Amino acid sequence: MAIITTRAIAASVANSNTAASCLLSKRPSYNGLLFNRKLVSTKRSFSCRALQVPQFKIKEEGQPETLDYRVFFLDNSGKRVSPWHDIPLRLGGGVFNFVVEIPKESSAKMEVATDEPFTPIKQDTKKGKLRYYPYNINWNYGLLPQTWEDPTFANSEVEGAFGDNDPVDVIEIGERQAKIGEILKVKPLGALAMIDEGELDWKIVAISLDDPRASLVTDVDDVEKHFPGTLTAIRDWFRDYKIPDGKPANKFGLGNRAANKDYALKVITETNESWAKLVKRSVPAGELSLA
Repeated sequence: MAIITTRAIAASVANSNTAASCLLSKRPSYNGLLFNRKLVSTKRSFSCRALQVPQFKIKEEGQPETLDYRVFFLDNSGKRVSPWHDIPLRLGGGVFNFVVEIPKESSAKMEVATDEPFTPIKQDTKKGKLRYYPYNINWNYGLLPQTWEDPTFANSEVEGAFGDNDPVDVIEIGERQAKIGEILKVKPLGALAMIDEGELDWKIVAISLDDPRASLVTDVDDVEKHFPGTLTAIRDWFRDYKIPDGKPANKFGLGNRAANKDYALKVITETNESWAKLVKRSVPAGELSLA
């Protein structure tokens, strides 16, 4: 019989009507989920860890680094909710919720399962095998809830590329290593228009409000000043990570440069509008879960 253990872990999420000033004054501690190929043994017994938070809690099912491992999100009544559809995008004052899928300095390719009910976080697979990046990712990585890159929309500003059918990705450049399923309050700083096998895959560069240098950066130029080399490192990492698997390098639109904050906000607004059409079933959902 499997051994079940529980452990409290913390995440940060605020009601969409909460004032930004309240968000900054109440900062919970964190002790969440983190694993990669080297740090967690697949022989570990089954674990189930619940997290009590103001609106949501996180519950693991299955063993990390196995095909059945899932991280579900629950509301305070214990009902499953979707991190993609049910966590609010905007917090006001230019602040957004960011759901962490992959902690910095880890390699397991975790992602929201957009085709499963309640869209839990799972480890991606290819041909029935768990996927890992060829090297650690150097930033916290995840998604903006309530966004969607429409695969039927050709973006004339980015070589006519169609959306990749996923939520918008976020690269959070703060110094702290976040945890799987953690929800951070972030401010966007810029955007990279990655083109992956012909599909547009936006990367929003952002920083957590809790980061010590968050007040120093408000736009993409500030990133170069206070985080020198970071934008180039991000672009190069995402350009090259598939090469070890024998695939071509990814490309970038918009002149191969990071667009500014205003452009990033435009991308977020447009993809939020696309998501709204999706959940209203104004456009075909295909295999995507809207639960």
